[in-house]
Amino acid sequence: MALKRMVLEIGMGTDIRGAEPTKAAVRALRDALWHNSLTIASALGQDTDAMRVEVTIGVPHPEQVDRQAVLDVLPHGTGTVTVVDGGLEVPNEGGTNSTLVASAAAVVWLDVA
Repeated sequence: MALKRMVLEIGMGTDIRGAEPTKAAVRALRDALWHNSLTIASALGQDTDAMRVEVTIGVPHPEQVDRQAVLDVLPHGTGTVTVVDGGLEVPNEGGTNSTLVASAAAVVWLDVA
């Protein structure tokens, strides 16, 4: 048996006023996951917890992201989180705050023949 890439899900999340990278990252992953109902594991006779999910988040200030908070979003399987510099930061008019935009990619792998 070998791990095979089965699904790629993508999403976008924001923190409109708080400029909090973790909040934007969590929302991006939720956006990627919550628009789908994956039946691939059960279609292959596997438990949904057999899925391995590789999450990549692109967000400004990646070093500030709580990776465990992002990982906790996954409803099934086991996962890893990689955070990279990306996304978008848009300052407000006064320069006193900003909106953060994060992108998420979740790749689902299953061990199949």
